[in-house]
Amino acid sequence: MAVGAKRRKRGQPERVLDLPPPYRLVPLREVGDAFEHARKIAPTGGAGTLVYVGRFDLAEFAVVLEPEEPLRAARRAFYAGMVALAEALASHAPPERPIAFDWPDAIRVDGGVVGGGQLGWPAGAKEEEPPDWLVFAAMIRTVAMGEYSAGLLPLGTALETEGFDGVDSARLVESFARHLMLVTDGWRDLGFGAVANAYLSRLPRDAGEVLQLDGEGSLLVRRKGEASAERRGLADALAAPAWLDAATGTVVR
Repeated sequence: MAVGAKRRKRGQPERVLDLPPPYRLVPLREVGDAFEHARKIAPTGGAGTLVYVGRFDLAEFAVVLEPEEPLRAARRAFYAGMVALAEALASHAPPERPIAFDWPDAIRVDGGVVGGGQLGWPAGAKEEEPPDWLVFAAMIRTVAMGEYSAGLLPLGTALETEGFDGVDSARLVESFARHLMLVTDGWRDLGFGAVANAYLSRLPRDAGEVLQLDGEGSLLVRRKGEASAERRGLADALAAPAWLDAATGTVVR
């Protein structure tokens, strides 16, 4: 992981987000929780509602989706969100800076965790029926603060540390919003396979492993010489985000 990037001034004001239709911006102050707020307003806010927390050190946002598939298949929208997030990061990354996933929800830049995604759905929603809404949320560490500001994050890193000069949270969220539209268009036109291939292309694997995503978004891991594949269920894996520090409510350090 690269260290020693130039720091922006703390307290630098965030500009207003420039989002294309059909997004509707709901801004929150720094103390807000984008994921929780988006789930709260999803029933009335509708598809395209994008909740954004204006923070200096994190890009934190959540977007409301309204799938037409039964919940067990609709959760695959999580992968569309992750692909859009990775593409947004890649569009601002220094040359040859690798961006990869830890299945299913963490995202790494040059080996260090910068954040990840979450997915929420209504309590009590039935697996065989389309949910009223889904919420895809993400948190990306843009700046390493305080004692962690000199490349001393034992598990993670930050965009500024990795040389993402001039990329604030607003620019990243704007880029995500546009990439999500492109990814969902590709899903509609080419099928989920296009999303699955884009996601799996950033997922590390051992030699001889073949990775696939099934119709419910579960990860199928088939190893050389084995007839059957190991199945890792998506719903269970999303219950506790691997990249999220429960004690602090932010990205693991």
